[in-house]
Amino acid sequence: MIEESRERALLVGVDTGEEADFERSMEELKSLAEACNMQVVGLITQKMATINKALYVGTGKVSEIKEFVAECEAQVVIFDNALSPSQIRNLQDALDMPILDRTTLILDIFAIRAQTREAKLQVETARLQYLLPRLVGMHEALSRQGGASGSMSNKGTGEKKLELDRRKIEHRISELRKELDAVEVDRQTQRKKRMNSRVPQVALVGYTNAGKSTVMNRMVEVYNGNEEKKVLEKDMLFATLETSVRKIETGDNKPFFLVDTVGFIHKLPHGLVKAFHSTLEEVKYADLLIQVVDFSDPQHRLQMDVTKETLKELGAGDIPMLIVYNKAENRIEDLPRVRDKQIYMSAVNSVGIKELVELIKGQVYADNTDVTFLFPYDKGNMVSYFMENATILEQEYLENGVRLVVNCHKGDADKYSEYLL
Repeated sequence: MIEESRERALLVGVDTGEEADFERSMEELKSLAEACNMQVVGLITQKMATINKALYVGTGKVSEIKEFVAECEAQVVIFDNALSPSQIRNLQDALDMPILDRTTLILDIFAIRAQTREAKLQVETARLQYLLPRLVGMHEALSRQGGASGSMSNKGTGEKKLELDRRKIEHRISELRKELDAVEVDRQTQRKKRMNSRVPQVALVGYTNAGKSTVMNRMVEVYNGNEEKKVLEKDMLFATLETSVRKIETGDNKPFFLVDTVGFIHKLPHGLVKAFHSTLEEVKYADLLIQVVDFSDPQHRLQMDVTKETLKELGAGDIPMLIVYNKAENRIEDLPRVRDKQIYMSAVNSVGIKELVELIKGQVYADNTDVTFLFPYDKGNMVSYFMENATILEQEYLENGVRLVVNCHKGDADKYSEYLL
């Protein structure tokens, strides 16, 4: 069987001194290219005070890129920042080859990974919205519609084709939004049911490939024992694009809904955040956030900053949070280690899962209270309610009824206050 040849990519970046870690950004760009099944054949960087508005890089650097492209037989040039429509057009004219930027790469990865109908609709919407202002620069055929003569009549044909394409895209975006609105109604219905159940909602958030899905799967294994309820778990960028919700049954009537979310990344395109808003919005309704951090990554602090900024953009910056320093097995001995609202653990090895669940319960059930009820024997339905919705600390059958000492929601204690001892 012949192995499919991978597209050869040359990466280009400009260091203006504004980024905290430019080299890290370029390494991430390489990972993104490889995630798109490309072979990175070279890397060119340039230090500049500001980005060249016309060409992104300096004019002299364009010549260097052209020479390098010929030398390493690159088939595509990828730039580390989002390029403007004019920059794409100018670079394509100067280099005479396909030009991509970081945003396009991320959109392509999302397109490859999307599995559900909703994710596919969201990705297509984001791609088309990004393409719309870049039609002239990204569609080589359009710039050559007029042929070699460049006559006015031929030029008009090209402009008509461009306008037609623009209208088609705008119409498609409109159709996609209607479909997404319908999906959003279903999502809101499901969310409302969960919120009405009074079971706390806990959302896993963090940088892509930090181990969020692994944390969810180990919890499902330990507490639910249902293999079918596990989510996709792979060591790659953006393995999870869909929001998965699992109810974690802890065995002491203190369950919670665990939500696995799309991972964040440095320079996450705003269009994607907007397109995936309904999916990411699940985070806003959480009672508690669990930020999963790849502790083995030397740049994990920068990744935490990216997560913090993205949460702020989603309107979820003030929700209580626990920090999970995952993949800590090669840096810390004697795992797990719990420090206030932080835990150092190894999800892949199932080390720290039970301790994390105890931390979660301590947060989401912090308002629970210990109370003693005496229910008459004809109120068996109330006894059953607390057996199913509270932690029973003591149970005693007396002459005049059932005495229960329970740890329960304050609202339940108030609701049944007439039976309190």
